[in-house]
Amino acid sequence: MPDFLYKNKLYYNPVEFAMDRIGGTWKMPILWRLKDKVMRYSELKKDIPHITHKMLTSQLRELEDEGFITRKVYPVVPPKVEYSITRRGKRAIIVIEAIRNYGLELMKEFKIKK
Repeated sequence: MPDFLYKNKLYYNPVEFAMDRIGGTWKMPILWRLKDKVMRYSELKKDIPHITHKMLTSQLRELEDEGFITRKVYPVVPPKVEYSITRRGKRAIIVIEAIRNYGLELMKEFKIKK
């Protein structure tokens, strides 16, 4: 497969490119929570207790910029913002579910080996 240049970064294979879009500690858990429902920022923060406000904000922005989620702002005081998954995000759920299931299997295997 030929090299792929995106946002001034060179990718050598499609797995590297995909993982740069949805990989890391927080993007998959965010997408996983949005797969079945629309959520507000505070709901996401409460549901992902170890994520900082700064990290949640930056990960939401990246996911929105990449087209995995949408952000809807309501003109009320205080501001109301809702996040929902897009069609692209729903396609990522298939991958996330496979990785999640594999991780659960590995956790069981490693627990048994102790």
